[in-house]
Amino acid sequence: MSRILVTDLDGTLLGGTRDDRRRLRDALARHPEVTLVFATGRGLASVREVLRDPLVPRPRWIIADVGATVLDGSDFTPVDPVQEHLRTGWPGPDRVRAALRRFPALGYQHGVVQDGRCSYHLAPERLTGELTAAVEALGCTWVYSANRFFDVLPAGASKGNAVRALAGKLGWKPEEILVAGDSLNDLSLFRADTHAVVVAGAEPALLAALADSPLLHRPGRAGAAGIHVALRALGWLSPETEPGTGTEPEPQAEPRTEPGSSPGPTRSAVERGAGRHSLVVAYHRPPLHWNGEAWQPPSSPNGILPTLTSAFTDGLPGVWVTAQVGDGPPEGPHGNAYGDRPHPAGLPLSPVPLDTDTWTGYFHRACKETLWPVLMSEPGRSVFDERAWADYRTVNERFARHIGARAAPGATVWLHDYNLWLVPGLLRRARPDLRTGIFHHTPFPAPEVFATLPVAAELRDSLARLHWAGFHTEDFAEHFRRTLAGLPDRPRTGVHPLGVDRPAIERLAVERHTRLRTPHRDPAAGRVVLSVERLDYAKAPIQKVEAVDRLLTRRPGLRGRLTFRLVCPPPEPGITAYDTTRRQLEQRVAEVNARWRQGPWQPVDHVPRALSTTEVVDAYLTADVLWVTSLQDGMNLTAKEFIAARAALPHREPAPGVLVLSRHAGAAAELGGPALLTDPHSPEDLATVLARALDLTPAERRARMERLAELLGRERPADWAARIVAAIRDHPAEVGPPSTRPIATPRPQTAGWP
Repeated sequence: MSRILVTDLDGTLLGGTRDDRRRLRDALARHPEVTLVFATGRGLASVREVLRDPLVPRPRWIIADVGATVLDGSDFTPVDPVQEHLRTGWPGPDRVRAALRRFPALGYQHGVVQDGRCSYHLAPERLTGELTAAVEALGCTWVYSANRFFDVLPAGASKGNAVRALAGKLGWKPEEILVAGDSLNDLSLFRADTHAVVVAGAEPALLAALADSPLLHRPGRAGAAGIHVALRALGWLSPETEPGTGTEPEPQAEPRTEPGSSPGPTRSAVERGAGRHSLVVAYHRPPLHWNGEAWQPPSSPNGILPTLTSAFTDGLPGVWVTAQVGDGPPEGPHGNAYGDRPHPAGLPLSPVPLDTDTWTGYFHRACKETLWPVLMSEPGRSVFDERAWADYRTVNERFARHIGARAAPGATVWLHDYNLWLVPGLLRRARPDLRTGIFHHTPFPAPEVFATLPVAAELRDSLARLHWAGFHTEDFAEHFRRTLAGLPDRPRTGVHPLGVDRPAIERLAVERHTRLRTPHRDPAAGRVVLSVERLDYAKAPIQKVEAVDRLLTRRPGLRGRLTFRLVCPPPEPGITAYDTTRRQLEQRVAEVNARWRQGPWQPVDHVPRALSTTEVVDAYLTADVLWVTSLQDGMNLTAKEFIAARAALPHREPAPGVLVLSRHAGAAAELGGPALLTDPHSPEDLATVLARALDLTPAERRARMERLAELLGRERPADWAARIVAAIRDHPAEVGPPSTRPIATPRPQTAGWP
């Protein structure tokens, strides 16, 4: 079911206290399945200014100019034919203004950028029948609100008509929509039989017009707080994860992460971070996410954050350095780095304070827009910005300084991923006694792709200062060695593919299988092909939708008998690198579903939100095929989770699931025999291999799953972490005392090609 929030801005979404707006913003960020639509009298230029406010959530769609403009919120392009239809018959602003010059009471709003409408100031006693008749004679309509604003619009334009047109295009149903407003120019929104909320302080005339509306919420709270109350009343916000109605801490700018552990703080564990340690682990993401009431447990039992959490819980000595992002002071009023929040339980965390602007330039821009495309071997997507790269240098320098201050003489430093690529060079200059290693959870690109980065020389110089570098596959390790070829003192390399917490997945799978008493599936879905992945062009979601279209064209008998379930949550708020992918994916899903829909069945079930661990395991247990089609992937633990879940079921399972795996995922190096390998760069191969997976006999499926279960192994992630630390330590520390000079920010490189 879709969930659509359509809200006015002034007095509604922008109303209430800053805390009210912050709470609503964070609630929407935790529930990306709620699609946000602005419906405002403002024009695009004014909406852009509003979006500069960090407390304003980014809309997926924008209805502006009192309903005369409909825009894609990703790139601000008009949504046609919706906007074109709404403006049918518009005579243009020059003709409107000329025809209304004989009404001196009208004061044209010269300072307001207007598109598809004309806006005036008008006193209420000057709103006459003669004036409205003149507007209607032009073939236009009008809206009067706040006892001040008189808007002349195309005859078919209104906020309500725009919502109905957008709903028709995107397949929204009235019961899936909540509209919110506070003035008479919002009245048309409330005429479509949707859920509705009028916030406190609304115009009395609006309240009078809606006196008999059965679907209307009147929460008695102003602005954003009123919207929040209505969303909770509808059950669109999960009560167990929402902050209370009391005070809520300043939210972290860090993405919603998977990490976590049980509450029950131990201050001494954190205080140990202020000392000197023989092991310092550094990863840019924090292992816990504050949800407003408690530290958020992991959404997945696997991945680097749960792996490190497990390792420290099992007694790995040392300290964990991570980012703490926020606009406030680095320490709260009681002298702890977490402000008034309780300390995380049992984890020796040592946070690096970062302001939101620096974090945005570092993570949202430099990491995701400059480096990530190159790691995915998509250099044409890479965008380099000097200011963002300066933030990347700043964050790496602060991490290096923090690590150096907490590392004992001769200590081991274990870094994670490309986000800290400049730290090795900084540490080698300031602390040559340390043994520094890094593990890459992502792919490492071929040298010719790496060389496309304007800062490639700067990065190579730093990476060459490592003592050890680890990878999931030998191919990635070889790319690294070739990239550093010719440089002195190159680091040793190791290949250590990460596994999953198999016992935990098996226990949950058996529990869910027993409770659900399979089959737990919608019979109308037919055979289910499943993908579980974040929104990212590197995961090839659009290519999969097009492959489904191709397969149905080739085998029309599958119509009504096959469902592709695409679980694809968006990235954390603030990251825009995937906006184009999201827009194109939504368009292709709508087109393919429209083409093949048959009764209640449609071929693509797009789920644009994150699932809980239990929901993911349930999805694994009901899928006929897990479809992993990464264009590049360091490992892909989803494939391993699927195997662990399905192999845990009783042997009498009639038709085990099939794993279709990209040749370019790191997991293919381990699982490429019994898995069906596919090439996501080839549309024909995607459709052909998927068809083959669906055609396998139960005996073939069972044999492949049994072999996959053997290859999966049973090494615990904590054991993997211990092996990495041992590999880094297996290198003599440099002779001599550690340097006492401060770590300096590296000199800016020119943007020229190396």
